[in-house]
Amino acid sequence: MSKDLAKLEEKIGIKFQNSDFLKEALTHRSYLNENPSWPIRHNERLEYLGDAVLELVVTEELFNKYPDFEEGKLTLLRAALVNYQFLAKITEEFDLYKFIFLSRGEAKDSEKAREVILANAIESLIGAIYMDQGLQAARDFINKFITSKVSEVVKGGSYKDAKSLFQEIVQEKQKVTPIYKILEEYGPDHKKIFRSGVFVGEKKVAEGEGMSKQEAELNAAKNALENTK
Repeated sequence: MSKDLAKLEEKIGIKFQNSDFLKEALTHRSYLNENPSWPIRHNERLEYLGDAVLELVVTEELFNKYPDFEEGKLTLLRAALVNYQFLAKITEEFDLYKFIFLSRGEAKDSEKAREVILANAIESLIGAIYMDQGLQAARDFINKFITSKVSEVVKGGSYKDAKSLFQEIVQEKQKVTPIYKILEEYGPDHKKIFRSGVFVGEKKVAEGEGMSKQEAELNAAKNALENTK
């Protein structure tokens, strides 16, 4: 498949010294199944690296930008900036989806699956930038496209997700903190589904599923909030 990756480089303002890093960041595992002769490996190793770089840079930026915020609020803000739906939305700014190498089946998948693919791809892209040009270049990219949105998140209060709301209710009423446990994982590695339970003390009060542990916990909290109404 031919893709003009120079257009993506132009959109993000980065010219790769080693274009293989960029190709690897954009290669979904499914593409290799249909194209076994493709000389580049899939992007999951770069995703692993990029996830760590993203968390470091976002944490550092929030720590410096909001010196009066407590650890709990900073954690919620960071979670809002690195969750898969937020990251997927950001990729629309540079049309990342059109540059990803996908199988025909994956390209026709659901909207949720597409969001996960995009979130993983931007983390892989961050990993590729880090490998190609170092931490400062990765930091510049993250600050340009991701942490630049933090003021909107704070102003809108969207970082107060279901987990934090449920925790506030439980702590106020029962003076304990809810605990989340992954109860089950099923499905293939690239489409794994997680089932999480939320416990108050020893009692399981709700369950939730998602395509990441974070999403499963969030859905468990949403269901728990429904049960408290």
